[in-house]
Amino acid sequence: MALNPQYEQIGNGFVTQYYGMFDNPATRANLVALYNVEHSFMTFEGQQIQGAAKIQEKLQSLTFQKINRAITAIDSQPMFDGGVLINVLGRLQCDDDPPHAYSQTFILKPLDNSYFCAHDVFRLSIHNSV
Repeated sequence: MALNPQYEQIGNGFVTQYYGMFDNPATRANLVALYNVEHSFMTFEGQQIQGAAKIQEKLQSLTFQKINRAITAIDSQPMFDGGVLINVLGRLQCDDDPPHAYSQTFILKPLDNSYFCAHDVFRLSIHNSV
């Protein structure tokens, strides 16, 4: 496969779709359709999860209802297998918690005429300094 010249549009479109569903508790469960049954991985605050069913279980366990999100940057790169690497930097506030910076990295892999999220790594930028 060749490098996909539309990697930036694909990255921006995926991020818009993903956060549009994630930030709405009524549609959060629909995110499972973006992951592969067996071949998707998620790391959520250090917890390793594999497979769409386990990822959906994790997403449904999140209890916050209101998210205020500001995206600072979306950086995308084409991959040699036709996939797209996406890194998101931003700030979010859940319910009445204080806002925190976060980073999230996605790797999209081609599947037929579409993509699935093969890797998803999320981490709040909270530093424990003493």
